Amino acid sequence: MKAVARALSALVLAAVAAGCGYTHESSLDPQYQTIHVAAFYDQSREYDLQAPLTNAVIRKFITDSRLRVVDTAEADLLLEGVITNYRLKGLTFDANDNASQYLLVISAGVRVTDQLSGKVLWEEQVMSGETSFFTQAAGQTADRLRGNAETFLPAVRSFPSEEENRAASEALEQLASDIFYRTVEPWPLEKQ
Repeated sequence: MKAVARALSALVLAAVAAGCGYTHESSLDPQYQTIHVAAFYDQSREYDLQAPLTNAVIRKFITDSRLRVVDTAEADLLLEGVITNYRLKGLTFDANDNASQYLLVISAGVRVTDQLSGKVLWEEQVMSGETSFFTQAAGQTADRLRGNAETFLPAVRSFPSEEENRAASEALEQLASDIFYRTVEPWPLEKQ
């Protein structure tokens, strides 16, 4: 019994000493110190999305400080993107078959390029930010803890209701976070 306990203790101690693979270091190549975030293009049917998304992505890099945001000529990396789709899908409906809750999805294609070599470091044809919201007619509130979307991201003002404006802001914030994390914490897909 003591031998089993010692073996188990040794195994646990070895696992703790080896760690679980978690590190505080960034997986971003240290040769990259600067980035330029080009203004996003908007090919969706909506307007007033490109500036809030571009600003949210820039703010995330500035706040994090692993990559300094600079002009194109000084940048190690170039981040470019295009907003491709804005979609609403009814989730719940009232007795008259009118949507009382929507799922809002904003999609974009994004590419990050090494400016010196011209090599595309990563590219995603479809990245999405999404959220849901209740219509005012639903009589329910969509007020909930919405991360930092309301604190940092100015509301998009192009939609017919405040609920949809707030939801668009939240979806853009989520999309900006995904773009930021994909850039600063790239999981190596292949050994070089």
